[in-house]
Amino acid sequence: MAAAAAQRARRLPWLAAAAPHGDQHSQTSAPWRRRPYPYLLLAVQCLSTEASPTEGAPAPSSSLSPSKPPRVVIIGSGPAAHTAAIYLGRAQLQPTMYEGFMAGGMAAGGQLTTTQDIENYPGFTHGIDGGLLMEQMRAQSERFGTTIVSETIARVDLRQRPFRLWREGQEHDDGAYEEADALIVATGATAKRLHLPGEERLWQKGISACAVCDGALPLFRNQPLLVVGGGDSAAEEALFLTKYASRVYVAVRRDVLRASKIMAQRLQRHPKVEILWQTQPVEAVGDALLDGVVLRSTASSTTEDRVLPVRGLFYAIGHRPNTALFKETGLTLDKDGYVVNEPGTTYTNIPGLFVAGDVADKRYRQAITAAGTGCQAALDCEHFLMETAG
Repeated sequence: MAAAAAQRARRLPWLAAAAPHGDQHSQTSAPWRRRPYPYLLLAVQCLSTEASPTEGAPAPSSSLSPSKPPRVVIIGSGPAAHTAAIYLGRAQLQPTMYEGFMAGGMAAGGQLTTTQDIENYPGFTHGIDGGLLMEQMRAQSERFGTTIVSETIARVDLRQRPFRLWREGQEHDDGAYEEADALIVATGATAKRLHLPGEERLWQKGISACAVCDGALPLFRNQPLLVVGGGDSAAEEALFLTKYASRVYVAVRRDVLRASKIMAQRLQRHPKVEILWQTQPVEAVGDALLDGVVLRSTASSTTEDRVLPVRGLFYAIGHRPNTALFKETGLTLDKDGYVVNEPGTTYTNIPGLFVAGDVADKRYRQAITAAGTGCQAALDCEHFLMETAG
C-alpha cells in the first residue's frame, strides 16, 4: 500500500502536497472519526487500494493534470466564497475567484458591504464594519494563494467537465472560455427593496433588509420601527424587533396577512405590534438618519398621505437568488430560483459543482451560516477531486 501511495503521489504531487486545515478537532489520534474528510495525505494512502496489482502496471487514466492542481473556480465574493477560498488555498488547490464587477447590482463583498455595524459575527467584541470585514476576508483569501479576478462570469457551460466559463464582454465569443475542473457557486441572494425616494441616502442609516442582523443596534433600541411585508418573514422579523423597539408597525398592502395562521395570530396578539392594513410606504424622510416614512392607503384612490414617525424601516418582502446565470444550464433550481443541493452536503445534481451561501439558503441568510457552508463546499470539493483524481 505504501508503494502504491508513493506512486499515486508521484503522479499527482499537488495532492500529496496538500496541508492539513488546522482545525483543532483534526489534532487527534483518530482524524477519520473526528472529521468528515481527513488529511489529504492520509486520504492518498487509504484510497490507494485501487492501485494495479502488478508493480510495473500502467497508472489509471485521469482527466486531471499529473503535475498541476485541478482548476477550481469560485463564483462569488461574500463570506461563503471567501471561506471556501481560504480552505481550498490552504489545501494547495490555488483557487480562482471571480468576485464580479457590480454583479447582481452589488459591489464585491456582497450584502455585508452595505452594513455598517455587524455585532453578531464571532470574534469582534465591539462589532465590525461590514466593508472592513469583507476586506479582511479578501486579504486572507489572497494570503493563501487565491487569485481574485474583479470580473463577472456571464455565461457557463456545465454539460461536461471541465466546465466552461465566459467573462462578461466575451460571452458571445464561443472560443473565449476558461475552464474549471470544479466549481463552487456562491453568488448569494439580493434582498428585495422598494427603492423609495430617500432610500439610497438613508440606507443603513435607519433602513435595513435584515432585522436579525441590525435590529439590536443602539439606533433602534426603544424606538418606533416599521416592517414592510405580510408573509412569514415579515411576521418573524416584526416579532424579533419587539425585543428592542418601543413599538413595531407592520405595513401590509392587503387586508389580510399572507403569513401562516400561527404566525399571523402571534403577530396580531402581540401588545407591541400594530398592523397597518392596506398601507404602503412611498417615501423615506430624514436628514442624517431616518425620521419617518410617508405612508399611503391602497384601499382608496385618494392620494392623501401621512408621515409615520419611526426610527427604523425594515424590508421583509423576500430575496432574489442570484442564479440568472445558471438558468437552462442543467443545474437544478427550485421554483424560487435557489440552487438545490443534496441534503446535508453542498453537492448539486452536477458532479463537480458545489453551492454555498445564500444562493441555496432561504431560511437563515446570515454571514456566519454562509461562511459555514463555504467551508463545507471546500471540503466537499476536495473530497470530490481526490475521488476523481484517478
